[in-house]
Amino acid sequence: MAQQPGLSEASQSASATAEPQQVIALVDDDRNILTSVSIALQSEGFATRVYTDGATALKALTENQPDLAVFDIKMPRMDGMELLRRLRETSTLPVIFLTSKDDEQDEAAGLAMGADDYIAKPFSQKLLIARIRAILRRSGMAQQTPGEETESAETGEEIVRGKLRMDPARHRVTWDGRNVSLTVTEFLILEALAARPGVIKSRNQLMDAAYPDDVFVDDRTVDSHIKRMRRKFRVVAPDFSAIETLYGAGYSFSDG
Repeated sequence: MAQQPGLSEASQSASATAEPQQVIALVDDDRNILTSVSIALQSEGFATRVYTDGATALKALTENQPDLAVFDIKMPRMDGMELLRRLRETSTLPVIFLTSKDDEQDEAAGLAMGADDYIAKPFSQKLLIARIRAILRRSGMAQQTPGEETESAETGEEIVRGKLRMDPARHRVTWDGRNVSLTVTEFLILEALAARPGVIKSRNQLMDAAYPDDVFVDDRTVDSHIKRMRRKFRVVAPDFSAIETLYGAGYSFSDG
């Protein structure tokens, strides 16, 4: 059997016997990252297609779209930004960016073009897989296992708090009718705050809402997410102050 372009041998062998329903495309010029992430995803039941440059990936993703793609930003020939820009001309494929740590300029540009989330290098594979599952779930493509707890995201129930409207099923946020683009992590943190207005949530509680139990992140990571969320809301509402800080305790959401 001829190997499909961009598809690893291990992935193709797995798909020949019992092909998973979700296919993840990985685009990175670092072959070590491609190999390790591909193996980790296959062990979780995904099929993978791997590409070492954006130009090759663009053709393949356009002709045979996967369920989700992970792009490195810094690549030769065609970087992740240009790949996403050209892909968005014809496709709404969910995309996660791998980017340099705290590169907010890349984040802002990528989100404006339609990226769904960001993971900063060096990254935890468990975190990446958790973010992939979250995006697939919110895109309505992931299959729930029997007995799995349902959240507002699965029920499709909207959250309306004053000028804030959150649609978990579509991963859509508006403030006073204007769209606000949040990453999956930011969405989950805001969802936890908006679910109980006025109730103070500690950093640990917000981390539990946004990250799986077996993924370790520094508690100051929540502060960074809150800072970025406020900045995004203030683009559409300069006087935005609904996310309140109680120093030493945590954060709360005010719908007043």
